[in-house]
Amino acid sequence: MLRKAGLLALTVNALRPLRNPWTSLPTFLAGWLTAELSPHLLAAETAATLTGLARRGLRDRDDRVAAVLGGLSVAGLAALALSGRKAAAEVEAGLREALGEDYADGLDHVPTRAELAVPWRQVLLPFRLADPTVVRRRDLPYAPGGRRFELDVYHHRDQGAKRPVLVQVHGGAWLTGRKDQQGIPLMLHLAANGWLCVSANYPLSPKTRVDQQLVALKRAVAWVREHAAEYGGDPGFIAVTGGSAGGHLATMLALTGNDPHWQPGFEDADTSVQACAPHYGVYDLAAETETRAATVRLSLLLSRYVVGKDPRRYPELYRSLSPLAQVRADAPPFFVVHGAADTLVPVPEAREFVRRLRAVSANPVAYAEISGAQHAFDVFPSIRSAHVLRGVARFLEWTHRNTA
Repeated sequence: MLRKAGLLALTVNALRPLRNPWTSLPTFLAGWLTAELSPHLLAAETAATLTGLARRGLRDRDDRVAAVLGGLSVAGLAALALSGRKAAAEVEAGLREALGEDYADGLDHVPTRAELAVPWRQVLLPFRLADPTVVRRRDLPYAPGGRRFELDVYHHRDQGAKRPVLVQVHGGAWLTGRKDQQGIPLMLHLAANGWLCVSANYPLSPKTRVDQQLVALKRAVAWVREHAAEYGGDPGFIAVTGGSAGGHLATMLALTGNDPHWQPGFEDADTSVQACAPHYGVYDLAAETETRAATVRLSLLLSRYVVGKDPRRYPELYRSLSPLAQVRADAPPFFVVHGAADTLVPVPEAREFVRRLRAVSANPVAYAEISGAQHAFDVFPSIRSAHVLRGVARFLEWTHRNTA
């Protein structure tokens, strides 16, 4: 009975998460896994409910309550699974709006319906993150300083040459995370289809402030531009992606390319990037939007641990690190992806960033708001993340073909 009540509570939370910054973390943790693993939970709860009915029937009140709880959970989990399928249309609509109704004509290979179907083998085994066609070269140093200045390179086992490059930046509230924890499904997919992918560590807060993290990642981009050809990559086309804090840092990389202020000691290095696809990124470090989430994040996290200075005394420092304040006309093409159910970084922040960037950028700014998606929805394969992943791949392929 308690298990069934607990599962129903998790399901309700995933369907209708609490919109309160003080409960955002537990709401996220409970909703994220429930939503993305809804097919697995649906199968398990359906089997458990039917088995219970077959064994005991509805003999007493407890049996009836258990059956009702199980039925409600099954209905809710089914709704979550169906919600994940909406991502296909949402991603496609975002791409067509920004790139044109006929954007697929600009792809090297127009995907077939079969290629866009849910990859059930991956979805049903979500934690088996491997591809036999992809080689991973681990722990390559891009700057002095040890493990936090290392990166991994993913490429097809037939290495080839002149492959476009994607740099993945991990999230973790700027305080935690590693290069081998996030972005793996996207990198494996792209590497298997002819890209070179790079996932970089960077020094973490509070020991290292966010401005130093940006400098470190610019060193990583400079390393990629210098060494990509050794692994079959094209140093002339580098895209960046990342989620959450990684989405913030990837966006800052895209908006501050070749800015000498962020390249002390390597001012002449080319750190420009040719495309950016941030996922559920943090775009308002200065709390300009005055939302509750941005204000709480500024006071409890950024000022204490990540930026480390009083925002009232150093407002320009916060603005210099805030993508909302750094939009520019020559920004590279963007594809901003955000979950409509995100409780850690609520979706209005992404909408405002897209609005401001579209107002000034000469390049396309695509946006997909993914219904039912919590923060970190793409960490492992799911119905939803599979559709988003392939949409991001189409955006990157289109950008490479049309801007290279």
